[in-house]
Amino acid sequence: MVTPAGLLLFHGAGGDRDHRLFTHLEAALDLPVGRCNFPYREKGPGRRPPDAMPKLIESIRDRVGQHSEAWGVDPDHLILGGRSMGGRAASMAVADGLGAAGLVLLSYPLHPPGKPDKLRTEHFGELRLPVLLVQGQSDPFGKKQEFDLHTGAIRGPLTEVWLDKTGHDPKEKHDEAITTAVRSWIATLGARDRDRRG
Repeated sequence: MVTPAGLLLFHGAGGDRDHRLFTHLEAALDLPVGRCNFPYREKGPGRRPPDAMPKLIESIRDRVGQHSEAWGVDPDHLILGGRSMGGRAASMAVADGLGAAGLVLLSYPLHPPGKPDKLRTEHFGELRLPVLLVQGQSDPFGKKQEFDLHTGAIRGPLTEVWLDKTGHDPKEKHDEAITTAVRSWIATLGARDRDRRG
């Protein structure tokens, strides 16, 4: 465990770095927050299909390098995560060997809606770091009972927060609850690091 020095957030397939929740987290947290666009979102206005997963992962690696240099921190001291596709890509980058202090997965897309057999869990066994999972109880991308079948493969400590009466895109009224969950979880990482160092 290491004391986190910053948080990098990556958006979902239809979003961007200015997602309402991301700006709320940036304003509320007591550590630097980097709100990051994927390359396809940098091409200007208009709807575009997301980049292929290897390019998304490469972009995450690039952003980690840029922010760790700009902030003067070790890349391994950054928390990575994001909404939906962004959180999935961050978790796959970490499973592929990218160092991080933890993962924040907001509305993780366990499977496409209506396709529970198309699971996105093959890399869970490679996650050996603290993970925060924040999900809506009625998310069509995965219900709690479905997650329960697969999150045991995650080797790091897992914290789950389930939001009542919301789905894949929590409304603004849920922003504070999500922010409180993220803030509290980050505080536990710092406390664990202090305890480890004695």
